[in-house]
Amino acid sequence: MATARSLCFSFLMIISSLLAASSRAGKIAVYWGQNGNEGTLAETCASGDYGFVILAFLCVFGNGQTPQLNLAGHCDPSSNGCTGLSTDIKSCQAKGVKVILSIGGGAGSYILTSKDDARQVATYIWNNYLGGRSSSSPRPLGDAVLDGVDFDIEGGSPNHYDDLARYLSAYSGPQGKKKVHLTAAPQCPYPDAWVGKALSTGLFDYVWVQFYNNPPCEYSESNPSSFKEAWKQWTDGIRATQIFLGLPAAPGAAGNGFIPAGKLISEVLPELKNSSKYGGVMLWSKYYDDMTGYSKAILHSV
Repeated sequence: MATARSLCFSFLMIISSLLAASSRAGKIAVYWGQNGNEGTLAETCASGDYGFVILAFLCVFGNGQTPQLNLAGHCDPSSNGCTGLSTDIKSCQAKGVKVILSIGGGAGSYILTSKDDARQVATYIWNNYLGGRSSSSPRPLGDAVLDGVDFDIEGGSPNHYDDLARYLSAYSGPQGKKKVHLTAAPQCPYPDAWVGKALSTGLFDYVWVQFYNNPPCEYSESNPSSFKEAWKQWTDGIRATQIFLGLPAAPGAAGNGFIPAGKLISEVLPELKNSSKYGGVMLWSKYYDDMTGYSKAILHSV
């Protein structure tokens, strides 16, 4: 009887550990929109590789500027040429892929000059990309309702993005309204100089930390401890549902920080999965992922 009980207990422990491991199975997020040769949005989602597709970028906003979307060679928003993406967005969402609008980016003209400026930008985003109604018709991406907003702030000023996060988050309630997911792409030095204040609100669901172009905290075989410490700082330091490892999908996608798929699978991901906040891997970008097949190589290990 004692033996049977101990066997039963051992079996339950194994099941429990397997369930815990499966609960930490991650997803892949990818940036799409900055290269016309990366395939369509519908094709991107139909690949089955991604749980999140981040549309890059709304690169002009704030300080009284007319907001502008830039999707490179895919379409021209200024002539309402991107409204056809509405069908693609709905196709993605039907497959369970969340489609997020990224604001900011490495180039553009954006800044928030006051709390009221942040409110106006939030109102614009809500009415033109989320669940609101645009006074100017049609909306840039048609009538599709995106799943949230990504903060990829890399210049201007760090001020008032906390206000923007609060205003956007307020659109999530009450029941019956679609949740507005907030995501962010900070650099790996902690805390991030641009979105650190916004992240301190605790309103962000997914944070894909850019562990590239930052040698002191990105992964290095010669000094893996600095990477582990940076990851721990992020998972311990901010209130977010999940933290993702942000990587270039090819050596040419960034100045440095590329991790070969085999090394990622064998040496890096097992360490990250020890954290209950582990969410998966973010890749820059779909164009570079097409070149290397990186997401397909890591998909079943993420």
